[in-house]
Amino acid sequence: MAVIRLGFGRQHLGLLKRRSFLVSKLIAVVFAVLLFCEYLIYYLVIFRCDWPEVKTPAHNSGQETLKVMFLADTHLLGEVRGHWLDKLRREWQMERAFQTALWLLQPKVVFILGDIFDEGKWSSPQAWADDVERFQKIFRHPRQVLLKVVVGNHDIGFHYQMSTYKVKRFEKVFNAERLFSWKGINFVMVNSVALEGDGCNICSEAEAELIEISRKLNCSREEHRSSLCGHEQPLPASAPVLLQHFPLYRRSDANCSGVDAAPLEERGIPFKERYDALSREASQKLLWWLRPRLVLSGHTHSACEVLHGMGTLEISVPSFSWRNRNNPSFIMGSLTPTEYALVKCFLPCENTVLATYCVTAGFLVLVHFKLLASPFLFGWNLLRKLKTT
Repeated sequence: MAVIRLGFGRQHLGLLKRRSFLVSKLIAVVFAVLLFCEYLIYYLVIFRCDWPEVKTPAHNSGQETLKVMFLADTHLLGEVRGHWLDKLRREWQMERAFQTALWLLQPKVVFILGDIFDEGKWSSPQAWADDVERFQKIFRHPRQVLLKVVVGNHDIGFHYQMSTYKVKRFEKVFNAERLFSWKGINFVMVNSVALEGDGCNICSEAEAELIEISRKLNCSREEHRSSLCGHEQPLPASAPVLLQHFPLYRRSDANCSGVDAAPLEERGIPFKERYDALSREASQKLLWWLRPRLVLSGHTHSACEVLHGMGTLEISVPSFSWRNRNNPSFIMGSLTPTEYALVKCFLPCENTVLATYCVTAGFLVLVHFKLLASPFLFGWNLLRKLKTT
């Protein structure tokens, strides 16, 4: 009997060691999957993105190429509609994606095309301060990188919700700059919520600003400056890039295509003017006043390319938040004063991450049941040995 007990003790100790070793391996597997899905996957996916080349190389024309990132509709959740777990997940995803893109791609300028916050249109002063603090943490950037933000309807409300207080509150944090020139390139950032056309105070001020910007741009195009241009420092003689939240007027997304366009069942739904897109009148005014060479907008959360009447290309930038899309992305642009080239950089698909977690969970369940079966197999083998002795 002593021999049998000794053998039983040795086998039991060996089983415990094997189970302990297996548990350690399972913990290592869980840690590796978490590390991959929550950190490394952003590097692997964004590493495949590369800056496009302009048609006329900058070094041949004496022009410097400016590397610019365009993203839209981050929709940082607020205290009313934002569940803490949803906020934690989405903000972690956006932070990792943005910080990884900055480190790998090293843009010089980043533009966010409105709807920075989800509840800015009704948030209290304290809630607004909290949201701003979270935004500054998620989208922190080195000093050499310029971050420019365009206002959206969720930041200050639609026209009927908009107020001078909300506009000033936004501009105090993100600057009221409408015209931005860098490396010989002009960018015009429009408060598209204020282009209602009903003559309200905010709308009138916005239109007056745009008319003044139009005058400056026209002066920069003139070889012989007129008396209207005065003696002010002229702008670079470059057609501007127009940046706004609402897209210019289009009937619908019916002509949009691609994996990140609106779902097929939604593309044919007519757009409502001043709600889904700018009105015809406001769109015509912008194109006439500014004569942009390129337009980038957000708001729809989906991708689209539209050629407007004067051959002006508009790019609708999809949402940067996984709460709005399974496959978020951003636009990478290489710009010179006369040329531009754009390419889209996709971020990790939510389905890929979820599938990875599900496969891992299934594997762990199978291993778990195998561990439950092991003591029974051990007992059965032990009884067989006792009978033979």
